[in-house]
Amino acid sequence: MCEMTDILDHTDHYECGTCGHEWPHEAVADAPDADRIVKDAYGNVLADGDIVAMIKDLKLKGSSDVLKVGTKSKPIRLVEGDHEISCKMEGMLIGLKACFVKKVLS
Repeated sequence: MCEMTDILDHTDHYECGTCGHEWPHEAVADAPDADRIVKDAYGNVLADGDIVAMIKDLKLKGSSDVLKVGTKSKPIRLVEGDHEISCKMEGMLIGLKACFVKKVLS
């Protein structure tokens, strides 16, 4: 489910080495085929091509970089998994959880 590359495989569950999210092995097989609705921190529905901005400072794991409040993304792409958003911010391709961003209305 997680889009990060460092997934730990335990005997009864998976774990994202980056964010610590855990899910059971069965969850991958039981994933619903219905379209998933992804909402930002304020409840706005996100879609591919939207622009989002950070609502809090986030330190990027594995580096000394920090994404500051208000940092805007290039157009986003929604992906399956715990990190619902794939986008570029400050020249870096990153995966984000929707709870850390807000939709920028133009």
